[in-house]
Amino acid sequence: MLDILLLGATGYTGRLIIRYLAAHPQRGTFTFGITARSENKFKTLRDELGDALLHVPTFVVDVAKFDDVERAVQEARVVINTVGPYWRWGTSVVRACVRHGRHYVDLTGEAPWVRDVISEFDYVAAKTGCVIVPCAGLDSVPSDLLVYVASRTLKSFAGASAAIDLSTSAWKLSASGISGGTFSSILSILEDIPRHKAREATQDFALSPVKGVPSPRPRAFYALPIDPPLRGVLYLMSVINKQVVQRSWGLFELATRSPELVFPPGSLEAQDVSGLSYGPSFKYDEFMVLPGRLQAILVVVFLATVAFAMATLPPARWIARQLMPRPGQGPSNRDLDVGSVHITNITTSTPLASGRTVTVRTTFKGKGDPGYLLSSIMISEAALALVQDKDLLPPFGQRGGVLTPMTAFGDILIQRLNACGRISVESEVVPVEGGRKKDL
Repeated sequence: MLDILLLGATGYTGRLIIRYLAAHPQRGTFTFGITARSENKFKTLRDELGDALLHVPTFVVDVAKFDDVERAVQEARVVINTVGPYWRWGTSVVRACVRHGRHYVDLTGEAPWVRDVISEFDYVAAKTGCVIVPCAGLDSVPSDLLVYVASRTLKSFAGASAAIDLSTSAWKLSASGISGGTFSSILSILEDIPRHKAREATQDFALSPVKGVPSPRPRAFYALPIDPPLRGVLYLMSVINKQVVQRSWGLFELATRSPELVFPPGSLEAQDVSGLSYGPSFKYDEFMVLPGRLQAILVVVFLATVAFAMATLPPARWIARQLMPRPGQGPSNRDLDVGSVHITNITTSTPLASGRTVTVRTTFKGKGDPGYLLSSIMISEAALALVQDKDLLPPFGQRGGVLTPMTAFGDILIQRLNACGRISVESEVVPVEGGRKKDL
């Protein structure tokens, strides 16, 4: 049996994942195979990737045919699924994985689809020990990771009972455009997903097993009062990122309140869930950083205009189809290397027993195009964590279920990302002077 099976190998991100896995420092310790819709697709792929495909088994799979999918997933322990839109093609892959006890990771940013997957598969996956992790790329590993690390830093400084009041992430992105697959997923959200499901998936805690304190509502302009101040606008992917962070909060909170419900006696060895909770008052927010107010205004007007046109005017979607990349196309190799992401998270605690609060600053820095090159690294390392570090995963990763990156992988994924050479994560408590928070 293979360790990893990649669905969607001929897609843009799929090809990046092949390159990353083929050149991985641990390549000799794992095996992987790939799928495509036809042998001709494999021939084109071999011409492009050459030695990267040496000793890599191939499987012809049509994701529209469940029998194909079911046969394929039985070939490996972990499935990486890059075939979108997930609303159209993802459910059958998850179903096959859960049915046959295979672990699963993907790159979706489609909150309504994730909500349906949780509803249909979470219970069975948890019972069978199957780990299902949607959103294992730029959406939503960094957001989930930053809050998790900030909470760990806060508790290590102020004690296990320390809780978060507000956690805010400010995203600085340098990217080179979108791939044809990403654009196809955007169209699917607009055209395929029922509007009531789309609305439901934007509500606070739509993916969480328990409800919490509502997070700040979306707005046009944002500011993070640090030194120097960070200002910006609504980050479009905050919809799914918030939901993933809130699901992590909800799973951790449920485990803290009712550990016997989450980890029934006899299901696993005794699990230490102390210190997992972010606290009952937890709130999360994020935005995209821009240089100045004028640019922010222009971006807001542009995004609002494009969103309105794409959502309400079919001719606008037709025009976009003619202009955007086709499936399999994306940024050039040069553009992949010059991209970057720098996210600053500021997390503030609820008042401690002394009456003061603690502030933690956590950063996520990545070298390379965030949505493609870095996403291919994140999902690859998540899959490798399931292959090589399964016994070291945190309690939820041991149990299974439809999870988030941090509930499934925790410190293991953070260590892997810090070791990859392109991503660094750092966290520190902001010093205080005279009992008041020192300016950052």
